[in-house]
Parts: sequence; structure tokens; C-alpha cells
Amino acid sequence: MLAFLDEAVAWMVERGQSDQWGSEPWSAQPKRVARVRAMAESGLLWIAEVDGAPAGALVLGDPPEEIPPVDEPEVYIRFLITSRRLAGRGIGSDLLDFARAHTRALGIGLLRVDCWAGGGGRLVEYYVRNGFTPSAMFAVGDWPGQVLEQRVD
Repeated sequence: MLAFLDEAVAWMVERGQSDQWGSEPWSAQPKRVARVRAMAESGLLWIAEVDGAPAGALVLGDPPEEIPPVDEPEVYIRFLITSRRLAGRGIGSDLLDFARAHTRALGIGLLRVDCWAGGGGRLVEYYVRNGFTPSAMFAVGDWPGQVLEQRVD
């Protein structure tokens, strides 16, 4: 997971887009390493593979405290990332399909996720293309976030 995050930071910095996560690798920041470790140890981690090698990661769990609550059961996507070296192969969409299937199997009708809303909204657009609808906005300091949701039947 840290390697995927480090790849993403390097890729964004190359494009002059350090607003989302800064310019320092996640693996060099103890607080971020601890955050990733906690997610990985939560028991709700799935790793996508391509040819036997890790290609992406999905973590489901409770929403972060800054996310507006809902008054119904939900499955929340805490983390979704794919390897930049495998971009364009549909790995993220496959992991979202997995999250939908998992939500359905639990008999839950709501799947939510949050993402960075900056950068012209490109990440929000990604989730919209994958069937999510923007719902609530939130902020963590100067970091703008968007909650998106999808009904799963």
C-alpha cells in the first residue's frame, strides 16, 4: 500500500500536482505509515493482483470521523489505490466491483467513498464514471473532500 502511495505522490509531483498529498513519499512520514498500517491490520483489506504481483488495494471499514454520518447501514470504502505502473487496466474499477459485490452480499444497500475534491475534480469524476453520485462536501484543514455514494441492489 505504501509503495502504491509513493508511486502516486511521485507521479503527481512530476505533473506539478502536489496539493492532494504533498511531495514527500508516504513511506517517509511516520504518521502516514502508521495510518496505512492500521488500515492494513483492520482485517478489511483486499489486494488486487496482476500476474501474481500486487496491483491495487481496497480497504473497507467505518467512515472517518469528518464524514457526515448516514442513518442507515452502509459499507464505506476507506482506501482505494492502484499501481501507477498499471494505470488504464481497470484495476480500480475491478476493486469497486468487488466492493459492490461485498456490499450486496451483506444485504446492505449503500456504498460510500470519499476523495479529494481539488485538482479540477478529476478524482470525483472518476467515481462518477464508476456509478457514484456526489453527496456531501467536507474539509480537513485546507484539504477539500467529496463524499460520494451508490445504491447497491
